[in-house]
Amino acid sequence: MKTLVVGVGGMTNGGKTTLSMSLHQQIPNSYIIAQDSYFKDDSVVPVDSHGFKQYDMLDALHMDTMMNDVNSWRRDPESFLRQFGLMPEQTSSEEEEVFVLIVEGFLIFNHRALNELFDKRYFMEIPYEVCKKRRSSRVYRPPDPPGYFDGHVWPMYLKNRREMESRVSGVEFLDGLSPKEELLDAVCKEVYQEIKRLMEKN
Repeated sequence: MKTLVVGVGGMTNGGKTTLSMSLHQQIPNSYIIAQDSYFKDDSVVPVDSHGFKQYDMLDALHMDTMMNDVNSWRRDPESFLRQFGLMPEQTSSEEEEVFVLIVEGFLIFNHRALNELFDKRYFMEIPYEVCKKRRSSRVYRPPDPPGYFDGHVWPMYLKNRREMESRVSGVEFLDGLSPKEELLDAVCKEVYQEIKRLMEKN
């Protein structure tokens, strides 16, 4: 049994979830862990000097819990899948099985311990205008207050991206405006190459 961990990061509304879900549908024995599932309760998220909730930072997330889940999968992906009622696909021999974990989120590469686990890193990006338009069309709980995108979301994205680029190597940047099918095809080919490499490795 071998494992492959793929990180799909990027800006808000950049297409991370869409790509991750499509990869999951294409790749056997795969599972998604989404960073958005680990937000702390709104009541404990700090507020900045402008009155904006500081969601776009690692302190707003239960990263210890997320790391526990990722490491639980890495120790025994087959058992991990079964505890959620998911049956791994059977291959001709256990040695040929490769389990793939897709970790999706906006700050996955900014968390040092998590970033070190990735075999492949992809970062979805879109222009400011498109990002703002997409963000305004989505419903959040709690909802974004007036001025939140320009006053907090976008500045924090730029800050987090600078930090990521200064610390992390091996990130492949993807144009979130490219056709979904093209992005999926390109990433799938690379992931399957990694799976093949692992299967052939003694």
